[in-house]
Amino acid sequence: MTRAPALATVLGLAASLAPAQDPAKTDPGKYIVILENARTRVLEFRDHPGDRTHAHRHPDSVLYALSDFARRLTFPDGKSMTRTFKKGDVVFLEGQIHIGENIGASDTHVILVEFKEPPPSPPPSPGATPALP
Repeated sequence: MTRAPALATVLGLAASLAPAQDPAKTDPGKYIVILENARTRVLEFRDHPGDRTHAHRHPDSVLYALSDFARRLTFPDGKSMTRTFKKGDVVFLEGQIHIGENIGASDTHVILVEFKEPPPSPPPSPGATPALP
């Protein structure tokens, strides 16, 4: 049966992602905290082609690419995506849990600015009755 091995693979991946935590603790040789205060944390990340991180989480963040690189991100549901960045790219990333793998031919070097505050609540829909305090 082909379903049993596939299910085992998905369950194994889910188990490896379940305890996802702070990347500075899961991969201290790759992530360095360069600034932290009550509202933000700034991380520097470096790795080499073929390197892979442990499962970890990021809150909403801004990524600034200091090099060109390609990565595969694998998520708790077993899905994955490939991302490529060019030096100088700046992108907003929604909070996520993943395992990252450098699948390119160059080192990854980025600055991540993580936001500690939760995202703002969406504005009420037009015509909605405002909530009472």
